Amino acid sequence: MASFKYLFGDVNKIEQLFPPAEYANSSLKFTDYTDVIKHYTCNSLKADGLTGITENDVTVTRSEGNYYIELAGKELKKELETFGKRHAKVFSKKYAQKAIRGMELLKKLGIWNPMEGFRVNNSPTDGTSKWHLFPSLGLNIINQKGLLLLHYPPWAIVQKGTFENAITFRRWEQLLQCAGIPDSEVSFFKTFMEVSPIAAPGSGESEYPNDYFPIMMASGFFDGGPDRNYIRSMLDLYLNPPGLPKNSKYTLPLLVCGSPLYDPQSPGWFRVAYKGIMPQDEHGVPQVNVMQAGSFKVFPDSKRETPYLISNHMIAAGVTGKCTNDPTQIPDIRKYEAQDLVSATFLKLYAENPDISPEEAKTQACQRWFGNADGSGAPMPKDENDRLTICALAQMDLFFEPNPPRPKYTFDEALQRCKTATKPGDPCFGNIKNPDEN
Repeated sequence: MASFKYLFGDVNKIEQLFPPAEYANSSLKFTDYTDVIKHYTCNSLKADGLTGITENDVTVTRSEGNYYIELAGKELKKELETFGKRHAKVFSKKYAQKAIRGMELLKKLGIWNPMEGFRVNNSPTDGTSKWHLFPSLGLNIINQKGLLLLHYPPWAIVQKGTFENAITFRRWEQLLQCAGIPDSEVSFFKTFMEVSPIAAPGSGESEYPNDYFPIMMASGFFDGGPDRNYIRSMLDLYLNPPGLPKNSKYTLPLLVCGSPLYDPQSPGWFRVAYKGIMPQDEHGVPQVNVMQAGSFKVFPDSKRETPYLISNHMIAAGVTGKCTNDPTQIPDIRKYEAQDLVSATFLKLYAENPDISPEEAKTQACQRWFGNADGSGAPMPKDENDRLTICALAQMDLFFEPNPPRPKYTFDEALQRCKTATKPGDPCFGNIKNPDEN
């Protein structure tokens, strides 16, 4: 059995990046930080597909002011070393620890958690407003095949100790499967990071009037000088995983996620950070529109360009999507679903052809889901099965159960509804239209 032990990091730094044990649900049985670190390490191993390591094969110890992690299992020693070295690097001074400097500045200015001690939403579990640094814990370390840039992680993730059961990523998983990514590879396409690496109450810190995580926060506190350029440093690291061939033309692809109708802060930061290379409208205003594709360098001296696509937030369709009389514009649910499927297909195409241009990847994805090259107008896929897929996803997003939040129909159930509908393939017509929609 192979094993590998590595220095994970300074106790004082690591404990600022991982939430304390008492923040998690009691069912997880965390007693101290070693339990917390072990839990998220196991989640990352699973996300990376290293199935030859069980929970009993991961040991976290604290000694002389540092945390150490030992991995043992049926995986090859080389794989354990690759994961361990990269794991320590992610949480090192040059990368995740830069978020600490942003937090220190927020506290110094008296603007860290301005609603501390008060409720900011109606969630029965979030309680009063709490903030804690949270740099996308428990996700891929070495085997990601793309990256999603989002806004901030909701507090429920801290409580549950995983993103896997979050409705946002359940929906994204379904989109990836519908785009044709095998179940065995889906976890490699669910890697993400946030422009505000702070866990806080969901739908309580970003929606007006509770906009405590504005674009200004990301630009001012997590994207600055060398000691606090957290966002760009982490992007550069995650977009260039160990397995990326040295002769690759591009890094991994990036989805910049934020609908103009829901949680637009990630594309907002992207526009501010790279305004000099963004396309401009007739008035000279830099643009970050959904379905906009291109490439950029994370740092001016980055070795490779990164292909990007501006996308909706992964849950926007479920929150603001509805049936309208104009399927050419969001919030029409049909437009939303087709745009989201383009985003999932964009990542799939790069996994198949890493050197494809972002413009060509977008064109191929749009041809599949819209029947045209740019994603304009109403979606009109040429393949009947793809038309039914859009309909089924729309049914899942239109019919929702609140407690716990989940789609009323499974994908197979929704697909059957679409096949037997008054107008097969149209989620907004006849006997399968949501009666609550106007």
